[in-house]
Amino acid sequence: MAVKEFKLPDIGEGIAEGEIVQWMVEPGQAVQEEDPFVEVMTDKATVTITVPWSGTISELKVAAGDIVPVESVIAVIETAGSAPAPAATPTTKETTTAPAVAANAAAPAAVASPVAPTAVAFEQASPGKVLAAPATRKRAREMSIDLHAIAGTGPSGRVTNEDLQAYVDRGGAVASPTPAATTGTSKSFTPVAIAAAGTEERVPFVGLRRKIAEAMARSKYTATHFSYVDDINVTELVKIRTEAKAIYADQGVNITYLPFIMQAAVKAMKQFPTMNSSLDETTNELVVKHYYNFGIATDTDNGLVVPVIRDVDKKSIVELAFDIQELARKSREGSLGVDDLQNGTFTLTNAGNIGGLFATPVINFPEVSIMGVHKIKKTPVVNNEGEVVVGDVMYLSLSIDHRIVDGATGARWMNVVKDLLETPQRLLLGSL
Repeated sequence: MAVKEFKLPDIGEGIAEGEIVQWMVEPGQAVQEEDPFVEVMTDKATVTITVPWSGTISELKVAAGDIVPVESVIAVIETAGSAPAPAATPTTKETTTAPAVAANAAAPAAVASPVAPTAVAFEQASPGKVLAAPATRKRAREMSIDLHAIAGTGPSGRVTNEDLQAYVDRGGAVASPTPAATTGTSKSFTPVAIAAAGTEERVPFVGLRRKIAEAMARSKYTATHFSYVDDINVTELVKIRTEAKAIYADQGVNITYLPFIMQAAVKAMKQFPTMNSSLDETTNELVVKHYYNFGIATDTDNGLVVPVIRDVDKKSIVELAFDIQELARKSREGSLGVDDLQNGTFTLTNAGNIGGLFATPVINFPEVSIMGVHKIKKTPVVNNEGEVVVGDVMYLSLSIDHRIVDGATGARWMNVVKDLLETPQRLLLGSL
């Protein structure tokens, strides 16, 4: 028998560590090559890694919920032969971001932001992320040290135990449990123990739920949220959408209100470009984007995900409706790929089918804005003749990062969106 150590593989560009979501094997179990082995979550995706060799599981070196650096040994397998180890092939199962919600939500951002937010996924570096091994993170918490205050000397700037000790030897101050500093970097907090008080159930806070929490916290402690709400008379839009829905029903395309709102948002962004931007804190540059990739915050049985529809400005109402439908299906089935969640520039979160008047969504960091779409209700409105009639009214709620976008800019942007949705014929004609 040969004993082989299995190391956590590099499962994505720029990924330095992953969280063990669940083991699909146990010590002593006989396994075959390509059997499901372990589920790992990163900032960009959840992947299922298969067993690399046939044999018997000798040892699992980490537990579910542990955060493990890439190339760390996570399991030991006894095999019959001693052939060189083949590379493990991770397969994408489900992804996350920001926020969102959302926010990324929001979602923030991430994700992350799957996720986001917030857990929302994005390509640029996350300035709030500190590379450190789980043991180093634990030690820092025990010593009440903020890892953001330490310049790491390990590979890729990773903070090591020696860096912690050197920081203490220099008389470094302990971290203060306060929100982010004005630089936009989120702080660490001392964990709080919750004492048992009666009948209760404890569920491990791991996997997608924890990634969403991280994305939401990063967004709230980094982006300076400002919210703006307006009511929209969508009486004409309801008529047009009802007709379009009937026309395309037999073609298998469900025409919803979101494609109209997405097109209105794009046209407004072309007048106010900073609404489609982000702040690169590593270079202190405002990145104004001339592509329009909109995330749609989607509620699933496993938590909030924010799949992205690309090139919104180049697609028709029907094409956008089809894309929304397909992403919703993939979200429900858990078949979203990493590419489905990357490079979003703006997020929409639709709570109209649930209820409520309006909400203030959390930004899907590092995006600068997110818009909540809410329920359409029959409401008395005053028509052009000054008469009070029954109309269809909905609220749109906009959250913006006030570090980057002024409140007046957000309000003017919303005015353009409102005007287009109240006269939707202009959307169909392709003009402002």
